Amino acid sequence: MKKADVFEFYRRLAEANPHPETELEYRNPFTLVVAVALSAQATDASVNKATRALFAEVDTPDKMLALGEEGLKHHIKTIGLFNSKAKNVIALSRMLVDEHGGAVPADRAALERLPGVGRKTANVVMNVAFGQETFAVDTHIFRVGNRTGLAKGKTPLAVELTLDKVTPAPFRLHAHHWLILHGRYVCKARRPECWRCPVADLCAYTPKTPGPASA
Repeated sequence: MKKADVFEFYRRLAEANPHPETELEYRNPFTLVVAVALSAQATDASVNKATRALFAEVDTPDKMLALGEEGLKHHIKTIGLFNSKAKNVIALSRMLVDEHGGAVPADRAALERLPGVGRKTANVVMNVAFGQETFAVDTHIFRVGNRTGLAKGKTPLAVELTLDKVTPAPFRLHAHHWLILHGRYVCKARRPECWRCPVADLCAYTPKTPGPASA
């Protein structure tokens, strides 16, 4: 995608949604880490449903350790892979208490050392909790980047590095939110809704999906 088209791509997404936010519900950096870790291979809606009661009771690593693994499982048993996720959340809570005084570090390397926290989760936390310009590439962003031609790559890391390179300054902070929401609600996996896409004319995807009336 040409440089001018990249700018216009983001400008239109920004115009449609000036203040994009994560759809995961959280109360502070710790609950954000937990929510993002729980969201792996699960929908944000399913995580929110499980964590509303949890976060009303538990919002610090110390409280999570007091709840314990079995207590946590009771709260998150509706989420896929809840057994392994509960184990990781308890372990990362212990590491936060032992090594960071109970605070969530604003550092990628330190975040990635936490059990159950990979590069994508670290990028989300750095962006949402600490306002850093990071690009958390999930399946939606990977698809949008490759499909549109905005940031092609064979791996999430390749797409992330390309986004970091091509995304203009005015849009860097919120870029990953615009892209994930676009992929979730418009540029869908099985049938992208090209007929209502605000950036369809800038997109490399062909043939464009026809609208319901013409289908």
